[in-house]
Amino acid sequence: MYISVIMIRLSATIKQIIFLPLLLLYGITCSAQQAKKHISILAVYENGGHHVAYSTAAKTWLDKLAADSNYTVDYLNSPKTFTNKLLKKYNLIIQLDYPPYGWGKTAEQAFRKYITEGRGGWIGFHHASLTGDFDGFKMWNWYYDFIGGIKFKNYIATFADATVNVEQRKHPVFKGVPNEFIIEGDEWYTYDKSPRANVSVLAGVDEKSYKPASNVVMGDHPVIWTNPKFKARNIYIFMGHSPKLFSNMAYTTLFSNAIVWASSKSVADEN
Repeated sequence: MYISVIMIRLSATIKQIIFLPLLLLYGITCSAQQAKKHISILAVYENGGHHVAYSTAAKTWLDKLAADSNYTVDYLNSPKTFTNKLLKKYNLIIQLDYPPYGWGKTAEQAFRKYITEGRGGWIGFHHASLTGDFDGFKMWNWYYDFIGGIKFKNYIATFADATVNVEQRKHPVFKGVPNEFIIEGDEWYTYDKSPRANVSVLAGVDEKSYKPASNVVMGDHPVIWTNPKFKARNIYIFMGHSPKLFSNMAYTTLFSNAIVWASSKSVADEN
């Protein structure tokens, strides 16, 4: 009986010795596969006007990030060529300062399908919230709802530095980002109302921190938010005017985190 007990214990020990390294190897392999997940990005940017310097700096930064990660990035200087077939290739659309008008019906319908069906994720910057009637184009009503039910009202034309306060500390896009951080020289758009009632606000700007001070204010002033009513993971980040943003560690960390978060868990990943 004593020998039998010893043999049983020995057998259990041998199994542990054999299978534990295999489990560890499996865990390491899975982690490596997750870390190397390929992300295919389509970035649409303005190729003129006073945002071209930001777009140029963004492309340089994105290209380096793609080289250092398992990403590919394609660029378009207009969304007019958006089709269902084209967008199907991408895990993520980044709207780099491109306004939501003048796209054309085919492009609008393709983008709407991509977002409403959760075919991939979306990150919009700065000019992506320029809602209203502009340059002879009527407001795109679906996009108005998507961006939070707000219309552009005003902006600080002379620019101002300001402090951004994180509201949802545990959100994945804020990993490694301070609870508050300074953004230099932005325009700080105001809208006809706060989008808070229609979206999930992640961060806001402290209007009292404006340097120089400005009377272009709106009170409750969100600057980063997501709209959970849509299947696609989406995030709007107001800051996106100055190329100096890519020297701001808080901003680039936020941008990098947003890419990973918005591109994951879409319907496209499951098919």
